[in-house]
Amino acid sequence: MLLSLTDFIVILIGAVVGLIMGLTGAGGGILAVPALVYAQGWSMQQAMPVALLAVSAAAAIGAIEGLYRKLVRYRAAMLMAVAGSLPTLLGVQLAHRLSQQWLMLAFALILCAVAVRLVLQLRTPDNADGPRSALAHINSSTGRFEWSFKTGAVIASIGAVSGFMTGLLGVGGGFVIVPMLRHYTNASMHVAVATSLLVVSLVGSMGVGSALLSGASLPLTLSAFFVITTVGGMVAARRIAVRLPPHQVQIIFICLLACVAASLFYRVVN
Repeated sequence: MLLSLTDFIVILIGAVVGLIMGLTGAGGGILAVPALVYAQGWSMQQAMPVALLAVSAAAAIGAIEGLYRKLVRYRAAMLMAVAGSLPTLLGVQLAHRLSQQWLMLAFALILCAVAVRLVLQLRTPDNADGPRSALAHINSSTGRFEWSFKTGAVIASIGAVSGFMTGLLGVGGGFVIVPMLRHYTNASMHVAVATSLLVVSLVGSMGVGSALLSGASLPLTLSAFFVITTVGGMVAARRIAVRLPPHQVQIIFICLLACVAASLFYRVVN
């Protein structure tokens, strides 16, 4: 069967989304949603469930690989997923009440804020950022979080914020989880990325379910193409990511955020 131009574009977008997710632990949804809006002529509300389905599936594959390499802090990931469940539902409901332009503007402003925060973090070496400013600490001997009420509150808050963004913007939430883990804990970039992928897979699945219950529909053939190629890109990227220094991974993420934000601002004003 010959592929149409639309199918080819979807395959290309899916592969790029998977690569970005594998390298950064985020960026899949924030790239997939605007890419589908541009390529398919969809509204953001139409693109969200398709993007979120692919992002969740690819994140699950990346999380399994992270668990194998013992990079995932799975207790923290489970807490973030539980804390993000109700905010995800609230975000979905709000998204259906906002106009297309307001959603795009909110999306772009959030991306800019995250990019600025990550640029500031680049001034601090990866192995020295935790002890000075972290609210939640990973024990260097055990590789696990030192659990306390404060640690639980920090992790749950990150999950709640990412869950709300997942429902509102149709993204996996990794673009919130990664920088917040880096800022409020002493997790390395690679640990933050791997843990983020597990949370994205769990919360993203809830987001897809919420969207479908709210009346969203998924074009089956296009969605299947998108999921398969996104997963393929994720698998390839995770093999590359472990060979890249955390500093380079963070720079890639910042450049991605800036490019997507600029394109959304352009779309809003035009």
